[in-house]
Amino acid sequence: MTLHLPGADGALRAYEPRTEPLALTPGAPLTSRTVFSAAHVVADPYADTTPDSPAAVDWDATLAFRRHLWSHGLGVAEAMDTAQRGMGLDWAGAAELIRRSAAEARAVGGRIACGVGTDQITGGTLAEVRAAYEEQLAVVEESGAQAILMASRALAATAQGPDDYLEVYGHLLRQAAEPVVLHWLGPMFDPALEGYWGSSDLAAATDTFLEVIAAHPDKVDGIKVSLLDARREVDLRRRLPQGVRCYTGDDFNYPELIAGDEQGFSHALLGIFDPLGPLAAEAVRVLDTGNTEGFRALLDPTVELSRHLFQAPTRFYKTGVVLLAWLAGHQSHFTMVGGLQSARSLPHLSRAYELADGLGLFPDPKLAEERMRTLLHLYGVTP
Repeated sequence: MTLHLPGADGALRAYEPRTEPLALTPGAPLTSRTVFSAAHVVADPYADTTPDSPAAVDWDATLAFRRHLWSHGLGVAEAMDTAQRGMGLDWAGAAELIRRSAAEARAVGGRIACGVGTDQITGGTLAEVRAAYEEQLAVVEESGAQAILMASRALAATAQGPDDYLEVYGHLLRQAAEPVVLHWLGPMFDPALEGYWGSSDLAAATDTFLEVIAAHPDKVDGIKVSLLDARREVDLRRRLPQGVRCYTGDDFNYPELIAGDEQGFSHALLGIFDPLGPLAAEAVRVLDTGNTEGFRALLDPTVELSRHLFQAPTRFYKTGVVLLAWLAGHQSHFTMVGGLQSARSLPHLSRAYELADGLGLFPDPKLAEERMRTLLHLYGVTP
């Protein structure tokens, strides 16, 4: 049946939903690239909460979604930006998420890495920032997960220049039990991170970032870069010490960065691989055979959806991610912690549905159509 979807101009347009999904089933483990999906959390829709109260999480649905990602051979990047860290999920909720997901990963043999930040404080001295990092690093290491040292709002607010970043990160890397992933999240994802690494000049910031890595290469498994600038990522990738990986976090240019060139390639740690999980895994399995063209043929058509979800203000991409999880049947409702389901307009959500449906991402297109129709009716759209 035809759906009438509102466009940005306010007019309704007719859309004929797809009737058959892509045939995507779990397959062999991925071999040529290490690929993490930064996974969202499922809110408890029956909890009596407010946007600024502690998050109420549906743990069963949240963990079931992680098992879905693991079943396709993807790793899970837990308690990251996609899980609404600092946008609905506080440190207490993130710590519980880390413990539960790490235990689930052990039970099913899934790969997991977890975000280590400072979101239990809002500012303070460098010593207090360092202590906040240490508290979270201990939780992640005790859970048995790999640590991802996330960019810190508190450090960005406190640091006076590059030397402060060198001091804090150097201290953390010296005490880390295992090699970590360093995470550079650009201000398009979080405006509070403007000037990270001690400068708003990205070239100068890059030099400081590389100085941290060069001083502790044995403690850095890789870097996760989310600057939405493919050229800058490639240049940075080529300057990394031998053995330090680059995990692309570029949700605009991921196919070309993962495919790589004659001088190297990026692994992946991406929020867009939450809704694209099975398709992304299938594409990487094709790449595992050496078929770069086949990999690009599968993944390139997804970029339009990703660019739509991550359009400015980029930090609200989580709303589209959760919408698609609901439409795909991974959760029973379109509710988010912090009430973030309201952060995108109906025209934006409608276009997300249209692009995802066109790609065949919904295992049950009829269910997705019915749920999208329900959402349209809620907003007052009638045929």
